[in-house]
Amino acid sequence: MAITSKSKSSDRIKMKIRKGDTVQVISGKDKGKTGEVLKTLPLENRVVVQGINQRTRHVKPSQEGESGRIVTEETSLHASNVMIYSNKGKVVSKVEIFVDKDGSKKRRLKKTGELID
Repeated sequence: MAITSKSKSSDRIKMKIRKGDTVQVISGKDKGKTGEVLKTLPLENRVVVQGINQRTRHVKPSQEGESGRIVTEETSLHASNVMIYSNKGKVVSKVEIFVDKDGSKKRRLKKTGELID
C-alpha cells in the first residue's frame, strides 16, 4: 500500500494586495470591518489584517514563578475575502495594474481611479 502525502503546490500566487494597504472584509464573521494589512502570505493566498479574525490562545508559564496568560492575536484570512478600501471615497474596489507613461507599473482602484502607489 502506497503512502500518499498531501502536498500543496508551491507556486506563489500574484497578489494585488500588499502590506500596508487598507482593506475591508467582504465575507465571514468580520464582514464590513476595515483594517491595515500587516502581512501577506503569497504561497497560501492569505493576508493578516490588523484587528480582524482574532483568536485567543492560552500560554503556559515558561519559567518558575511566572503566571500563564491569555494572548489575543490576528490570524490569516483568505485574500478573496478582502477588498482594497479607499479612505477618500469610503468605498471598496477591485485593483487594476496599469503601465504609466514613464513605463512603470502602478496600481489604481477601478471604481474611483485613485492611485494606490
